[in-house]
Amino acid sequence: MGTLTRGLRLAAGEDRGAPVLAPRLARLAVAWVDGRAVRLATGLIARSLGLAFLGRESAGSGLLIPGCRSVHTFGMRFPIDIAFLDAEGVVLSRRLGVGPGRVAADRRASAVLEVPAAPEAQR
Repeated sequence: MGTLTRGLRLAAGEDRGAPVLAPRLARLAVAWVDGRAVRLATGLIARSLGLAFLGRESAGSGLLIPGCRSVHTFGMRFPIDIAFLDAEGVVLSRRLGVGPGRVAADRRASAVLEVPAAPEAQR
């Protein structure tokens, strides 16, 4: 995780004024990616579930999964935007508006960032 988090600022605090975050995400550390505070999934359960089985309002601003090259959206209740990152945190590729029941991968990636997809009107 050392090279991946280079350039990412880790914090332990909660986002002020944010909607109620799912308890399983609230326990995770916070990573700053491109000015956005996202949860850092390092444990098996957090990495396996990602944002699955959560409502959009309890998913927070996103989830960073280090050491990951592919994600699934089985159990997702809303579409997500996926960014595949290299070891320095630079975006290699993106998948926008990925709906439930899909698999996305980029074999060059060192991490994946999952964020709730923006509504179509805001894209």
